[in-house]
Amino acid sequence: MSPTTKPWRLPLARVNREPAPPVYRGLAQLVRLVLPLFVTRNWAGRDKLPATGGVLIVANHISNFDVLVLGEFVIMAGRWPRFLGKSEIWRVPVIGWLARACEQIPVLRNTANAKDSLVHARRALEQGRAVAMYPEGTITADPDFWPMTGRTGAARLALETGVPVIPIGQSGAEKVLGGKRLEWWRLFSLRRRRVSLLIGDPVDLSRFAGEGEPTKETLDAATVAILDAITELVEQVRGEEAPEERWDMRVGARVPQLRR
Repeated sequence: MSPTTKPWRLPLARVNREPAPPVYRGLAQLVRLVLPLFVTRNWAGRDKLPATGGVLIVANHISNFDVLVLGEFVIMAGRWPRFLGKSEIWRVPVIGWLARACEQIPVLRNTANAKDSLVHARRALEQGRAVAMYPEGTITADPDFWPMTGRTGAARLALETGVPVIPIGQSGAEKVLGGKRLEWWRLFSLRRRRVSLLIGDPVDLSRFAGEGEPTKETLDAATVAILDAITELVEQVRGEEAPEERWDMRVGARVPQLRR
């Protein structure tokens, strides 16, 4: 593979001409310099990400580190993702300032204001921006890092706005810093980890579209469809077949879930 075929080596201004806050651009350039110290990249499907207009990006969540990996991938595919993240991050010195400066979207979890985050995300989509979500709602608790059962926020946004839903499957970031539990010692390894990301075709949710407020049953079914699409991509990047059942944090085990 020649250097010109490695998109992460291309100038940012060449592959991404979408407007973004200066701080976001600076952070992206910094991440591009630092990531090669820890990972080797394997990217595919970048041409499937719409170049303009509102788009909802959905991906599996495997590590605290995968936000950097996924963010760089999407940025170098031509869009500036606005991630939905837990509001506690906004109270962390420096990190909270960066989140605000980069126009990320806080989620007020387990409160009466939790739906407010969807209002902000919906507004961003209506303004033609790319919004990135983890449908699982948190880092997967599956012992083998497969996608878990999901929450309905992504499905609700998709059905209410009608924007394309673009799935991404990723693997490898969990080996850099661990999964749900931060394992800082991994950063001192001299061996770089391979991170693989693959963008798939838009998730077809047309059968769930209709008039009025979507029912819980509709949102649940649409969420399963979104997770199915992500899981299929994870299978491809891992070269393995996913379990038939999905991990459910409420019961602490894999449970049967209706697949498409």
